[in-house]
Amino acid sequence: MTLDRINFLKDEINKSNYKYYVEENPYLSDFEYDQLFAELKQLEEQFPLLKTPDSPTQRVGSVSEKFFPHTHKYRLYSLDNTYNDEELYKWYDRVEKECGKDIDLVCELKIDGLAIALTYEKGIFVRGVTRGDGITGEDITTNLKTVKAIPLKLFEPVDVEVRGEIYMPKSSFEKLNEENLAKGEKVFANPRNAASGSIRQLDSTITAKRDLSIFVYSSVFENIPNAPSTHYDGMMYLKKLGFKVNPNVRHCKNMEEAIQYIKEWDTKRFDLDYATDGVVIKVNSIACQQDLGFTSRAPKWATAFKFPPEEITTKLLDIELNIGKSGAVTPVAILEPVLLAGSTVARASLHNFDEIKRLDVRIGDTVLIKKAAEIIPKVIKVMETEEHKSLQPYVAPTKCPACDASLVTREGEVNLYCENQNCSQQIMAKIEFWVSKDAMDIDNIGPAVIQQLYEGNFISNPVDLYKLTMQDFMQLEGVKEKSAYNMFNAIQESKERPLKRLLTALGVRHIGKETAELITSEFTSLDAIKNAERDMLAKIDGVGDKMADSVYEFFHNEENLKMLDELKALGINPTAEVTTKSDKLGGKTFVLTGTLQNMTRDAASELIKQNGGKTSSSVSKKTDYVLAGENAGSKLDKAQNLGVIILTEDEFLEMIKEY
Repeated sequence: MTLDRINFLKDEINKSNYKYYVEENPYLSDFEYDQLFAELKQLEEQFPLLKTPDSPTQRVGSVSEKFFPHTHKYRLYSLDNTYNDEELYKWYDRVEKECGKDIDLVCELKIDGLAIALTYEKGIFVRGVTRGDGITGEDITTNLKTVKAIPLKLFEPVDVEVRGEIYMPKSSFEKLNEENLAKGEKVFANPRNAASGSIRQLDSTITAKRDLSIFVYSSVFENIPNAPSTHYDGMMYLKKLGFKVNPNVRHCKNMEEAIQYIKEWDTKRFDLDYATDGVVIKVNSIACQQDLGFTSRAPKWATAFKFPPEEITTKLLDIELNIGKSGAVTPVAILEPVLLAGSTVARASLHNFDEIKRLDVRIGDTVLIKKAAEIIPKVIKVMETEEHKSLQPYVAPTKCPACDASLVTREGEVNLYCENQNCSQQIMAKIEFWVSKDAMDIDNIGPAVIQQLYEGNFISNPVDLYKLTMQDFMQLEGVKEKSAYNMFNAIQESKERPLKRLLTALGVRHIGKETAELITSEFTSLDAIKNAERDMLAKIDGVGDKMADSVYEFFHNEENLKMLDELKALGINPTAEVTTKSDKLGGKTFVLTGTLQNMTRDAASELIKQNGGKTSSSVSKKTDYVLAGENAGSKLDKAQNLGVIILTEDEFLEMIKEY
């Protein structure tokens, strides 16, 4: 009887939470809800063995020392952005070429929040992880359990991973800031920052007090007969399971209807109680999504249309000069602080000195600023005023503001450069980039700490970070033993970062994190990259001659080679991340061409790597197999001429099974 009563109470409370937080249609009065909750809590205290993870009483939270990394079972990708109708039609044309004419679409409002992945086993919520870099995130399950719009138990016992966006309603954000201001505590810049700060509290009882919610936007079902064959049906099924789906999701027959949806929400969005910065357009057919596949960073079957950013005028107080890791001198506008798109802006990009000349920006001007993609503020116009005419035209510098070296231009570029390798700002910029999230991801080492370490002669380059001791950190102003330990430990942990991060951190010209990932998927060690010929690098899809030249030259520079040897001696010698299930295809090189029927080429490539093989973008005498789908092109012809073995998709799958 006791177990039956507990199950009844849990179901009633979960149903009430769903009605209140998801459907926004209260099912019980506050008094009735409190009575049921108190009875459940009392019974669980009396019979602790009957307390289960899906119980509503488990939402209260607890205190954790840290969040632990968790590798996503299914990678989370970013989205490519579009900003006008022409770009949308270009994307749609590419979709139609692959999947046929008049492909139907699904439009969803792009929620400005924090992306997370939720895992359910037999309908029970077991894990919640932040997006992180898409491959690895942080396990914040305890905190997510406090978000009442996230069901702890689904209405059906299915296995599913659901992606969603945690957000804080605008009204709750304003209330939180008012309360914090009254208490003299931190005031958040915008709802997204408030949501992110709240969900990542080590003390999840604080998270429980914040009014957070979620909209889910995609899912991966496992072992479900008759799983939804379209994205829209999948969203409706998620709603049926008990998830909060945005009510403004719309099924569109074509791009014209999608554009109509975008125009409709361009102004209506301001009436919503949550922040949205665009519309996500997705191909509806799951089969077509699988055919289209992914690039290295984003799905080819979806794109995000970004709404025009807000614009506002303010006064330009000064122009500050920053020296980057490459020596490029970047002018930055120092502004009279102003509220723009939900946050206070006091600095804005001026890009380069040609842009200053084009706009005729003068110190003291009234300027129009906007947020590029609603993230980076930039000056877009000088307002025509009488005051402008009386101000002195801005003259570009000829000397580096940090080291007084002469500034130079480079052929084909508009930037000015400081080429003094010992320039203090340039060195600190290189170190700041090294520790950044996109590079070696070293927590607790910020610009202020780097400046103290550099000016105190503790470091003169990124390599020196790995020579620091706890005692070195203890000598810095305001650093106590715990902080020193955290900084020292963060540096030691970074020695285990994957090769793609190290290649990014090295700051090779023209090589960002995405290109670094492409290169390290082909060359899985520093020695392999060092020994790669220019043409081998250039043949990697997405690299090309210019990037290949940069990598080749970097790894054939004596100073750089000495630095790499020093890093190796200090314990940093990572290899690429390769998840190998077997060695069935060990040492074999595959080239993929044409359209496969049962999987995307990306999925086939992953299977090859998981079984010990490798892929190449071009056919040569060293190619072992060409996996050819429908409409295979010149690669198939070249393989036939060279006598390379050509596999059908069925033959390839049989090879994986029995090779």
